[in-house]
Amino acid sequence: MATVYATGKRKSAIAKVWLTPGNGEISINGKTLDQWLGGHETLKMKVRLPLEATKQLESINIKASTLGGGYAAQADAVKHGITKALVEFEPSFRAILKPMGLLTRDSRVVERKKPGKRKARRSPQFSKR
Repeated sequence: MATVYATGKRKSAIAKVWLTPGNGEISINGKTLDQWLGGHETLKMKVRLPLEATKQLESINIKASTLGGGYAAQADAVKHGITKALVEFEPSFRAILKPMGLLTRDSRVVERKKPGKRKARRSPQFSKR
């Protein structure tokens, strides 16, 4: 099958993911997964989770580019993009990935600052006198 494309998002991070049949190489922003995330083992596990769930770790190559947000949000965006691409690649994977909650975009974002407050909810310190 040909290349499959999907976009994953989390907070303000966006990941563009291309999935091709291959030998299990993962390239993100031109780096390997280990170079890109360094010592963050839990984030590496998050990125690999959809591939492990569908047993495609050794049979699919992934090329991704990320922008915006921090490395944790980018890792979640890559995970979301890989999941969406896998479902487009093989529709039967949906039955595996949907119950795990991987197809749902995590829509939590930073709350905006309100006027008269120091942060989104933190009020100025009260002074009795």
